[in-house]
Amino acid sequence: MTPHDLDASEAATLIRAGRLTAVRLLESCLERIASRENEVHAWTALDAARALAAARDCDARPPAGLLHGLPIGVKDVIDTADLPTAYGSPIYQGHRPRADAACVALLRAEGAFVLGKTVTAEFATSFPGPTRNPWNTAHTPGGSSSGSAAAVADRMVPLACGTQTAGSIVRPAAFCGVVGFKPTFGWTSRQGVKQVAESLDTLGSFGRSVTDAALMAAAMAKRPSFMQAAAVPVAPQRVTVVRTDAADEAQPEAWSALETVAQRLSASGACVRRAELPTPCQRLGEIHPQIEHFEAARALAFEHASAPAQLSERLRTRLEHGLSQPEAIYRAACAVAAECRAAVACWVRDQGVLLTPSATGEAPAGLATTGSAAFNRRWSLLGLPCLSMPVMAGPNGLPVGVQLVAPWHAEGALLAAAVWIEQMLGRPRFADDVTRRARASPRSDAPTRSVGD
Repeated sequence: MTPHDLDASEAATLIRAGRLTAVRLLESCLERIASRENEVHAWTALDAARALAAARDCDARPPAGLLHGLPIGVKDVIDTADLPTAYGSPIYQGHRPRADAACVALLRAEGAFVLGKTVTAEFATSFPGPTRNPWNTAHTPGGSSSGSAAAVADRMVPLACGTQTAGSIVRPAAFCGVVGFKPTFGWTSRQGVKQVAESLDTLGSFGRSVTDAALMAAAMAKRPSFMQAAAVPVAPQRVTVVRTDAADEAQPEAWSALETVAQRLSASGACVRRAELPTPCQRLGEIHPQIEHFEAARALAFEHASAPAQLSERLRTRLEHGLSQPEAIYRAACAVAAECRAAVACWVRDQGVLLTPSATGEAPAGLATTGSAAFNRRWSLLGLPCLSMPVMAGPNGLPVGVQLVAPWHAEGALLAAAVWIEQMLGRPRFADDVTRRARASPRSDAPTRSVGD
């Protein structure tokens, strides 16, 4: 196994033991990027020389910190002092912040170094960047954290961070076949993160295993409890399969993945129930855009006023809608959201781990959109911690995942259950573009890559 194929937790262990150097790991990642970036387009800025200097510095001192010697990707709405941060917009081309975002500073303090900035949809909204799904480049990787999910899935980097306002961590994680972890709203500082919707934006992490996603999140906020929870898998005793008003949008493979997990959990002794959200919550999918658009129009007021021609038509229309929306509608939507959070606070504690689709199914063909957030909006609006994990390959060989949801600030229970489920199911295997071409042309000398474990 080449170093770039290692999980982050495996690589960190080998580096601490002196059996792998940070330089060798980085060189392997750079080789992978050189061979695949022209197809995947996961990165908007890379600085190999700076990263190599940082890796050498790691190797020259004793290991310290959770992520010592690991290269990471940082979503391009998160400020970095040593790399451009363009927020996915031509308005900020070449922009260099004076300081790191708080989460980046904490990641560096834990021994990580930034390899580059990963592609984001425009201002972390819905107009996609150039990134393609690494398993089939004719399909979307999801968004808005498209580059982070794709880079981790394609083994260009072991870890990456992202943000979620509607479904920007969970959905790309599902489409790209990696683990995406979005903790409780407000779980860590968003200082230095470009704001879209003040009451919704949440930082999160991507890894190739639940442990890896927990490892990065722990480092992003100095939350060692996340790693402690992931280190002790716990079989969930109560699981509730939740259907929402978005159920009709799911493809058969989404329900197949959900039922596979539910049946395995039931066979293992868990009490698996089925339920719907409390009655007030049926409107969450409808009111999320009302809140998001109203807040985004104000967060991006400077860009809309000073450079409207450099915004996509899609975003410009959204901002104009948000500016024209009566304040009374926004206030009413916020009131419904507050009512739903109060209703869910008691309800969710009795349900155990919630199980629901991560996305509508496999990643859709085409690159014009990042896919539907129908299965993500309500959880983002409620502020609950969510985790997407890959379960199976769909009818086109692309990843399909499920989403686990827990009560507020119950990340420990969520991670412990997710690790247990991951171990129970094993990791699914997918065939990417390179593998498909090799199978179609057995005598081709095109390279292949290992997938799965």
